[in-house]
Amino acid sequence: MSDDQATWGIEPVPDRLRVLGFLDNSLLWGNLGVSLLVIVAGAALVPVLSLPDALVAIVVGGLIGQTMLSAAAAIGAQARVPAMVLMRAPLGRRGSALPTVVNVVQTLGWTVFELLVIATAAAALSNRLFGFRAQWLWTLVFGAVALGFGLAGPIGVVRTFIRRVTVWAIPLALAYLTWWALHGSHLSAIWHQPGTGGLSIWQGADVVVGITVSWIPLAADYTRFSRDGRSALAGSFVGYLVPNIALLALGTVIVLSRNIFDAGSLPAAVVAGGAAAVLALFALTVGESDDAFANAYSAAVSLQNLAPRAPLRLLVTLTTALGTVGALTINLASYQTFLLLLGSVFVPLFAVLLADWLLAGGVYTREDIFDGPAWRPGSVAAWLAGFALYQWLYPTGPHWWVDLVAKLSPPNWGIGATVPSFACAFALALVIAVLERRRLLAPAILANPNE
Repeated sequence: MSDDQATWGIEPVPDRLRVLGFLDNSLLWGNLGVSLLVIVAGAALVPVLSLPDALVAIVVGGLIGQTMLSAAAAIGAQARVPAMVLMRAPLGRRGSALPTVVNVVQTLGWTVFELLVIATAAAALSNRLFGFRAQWLWTLVFGAVALGFGLAGPIGVVRTFIRRVTVWAIPLALAYLTWWALHGSHLSAIWHQPGTGGLSIWQGADVVVGITVSWIPLAADYTRFSRDGRSALAGSFVGYLVPNIALLALGTVIVLSRNIFDAGSLPAAVVAGGAAAVLALFALTVGESDDAFANAYSAAVSLQNLAPRAPLRLLVTLTTALGTVGALTINLASYQTFLLLLGSVFVPLFAVLLADWLLAGGVYTREDIFDGPAWRPGSVAAWLAGFALYQWLYPTGPHWWVDLVAKLSPPNWGIGATVPSFACAFALALVIAVLERRRLLAPAILANPNE
């Protein structure tokens, strides 16, 4: 079974491979939600927001983003195909190539960043224990680990690694890290410290949503192996939401109590705490290796939407190798701009998918996905309109882009960009899809006016 699912292509997953229940989904998404990068993402929220306001932004953004992610997970479980193949239904067979290219870029980017932070942590550990860093060596080692996971497939990773190793090690590591962040800090002073300004609560929530929705175009790659939509929905909701909120909150406290603002300096600061800190960081480093796998694997699965006949093992090897090379050459500090772009792309994309799926009766058939039109330009336009609105309300990206959008005088509505972007794309996609269905049904109605 493991080998079968590890090489399964873009066709709907058969019942014999649909084995991931609520517990498996919870463990998988819980483990994917644990990352040093998520912890350090709290640096984007403080000190510009006060700690209480940052926590509100984390909870609000976490709930909004998680609702989208879990809905995407459930749709993937129902349709039983990879996420980018699923996009053939709302955007068309060829139209799905647009988000596929974007998703391959983002998953390769996340593979690079995950391998970077893992290798940085491993180098800090080896420097403390053995007196050498050799970060390049650890990059290669964990790149090989990610490749092994990718070749084993999602079921193999959940059943042989997460259930046996990380489910025990990571909670203990996070408990210590929480103690380390709070020990010796003046929590009352941190709590009452005012924000410096420049970011609203809703804009902070947009940052949190961006972290969560980056998993939306990957969700179906794993939940297609779920027993049913309910286990995928509930398992992803519980599994990802709890650690995501907890780690983001922990990140805000670490920033304020330890003055650590980037992922590169966090491992060295942690290992300075002694033997227990070394063990905690080791557990997190090992546990985080499946995040690199998840992104490299999804990059390969997404590429299969463009090249269905390409062997999955070959594509996994290719994407993992590219991620490893990137981790050897790219600076970790550049990831925050990359992160902020994700919400503007994937929030309206999910809105279009959800609108089309609901109009299809909450069920995608094989014909909806593989036999539909080559292009559905109206849905593509709805996606782009949502992206444009998001960027207008909250310009994010390279400086030249932000400066260009700023010339359009973005309004300050005080509600962030996530909700307006989603509502715009969802409403447009609904209207366009209804009009399209009426146009397709018109010849049949005219031919049989009495039916």
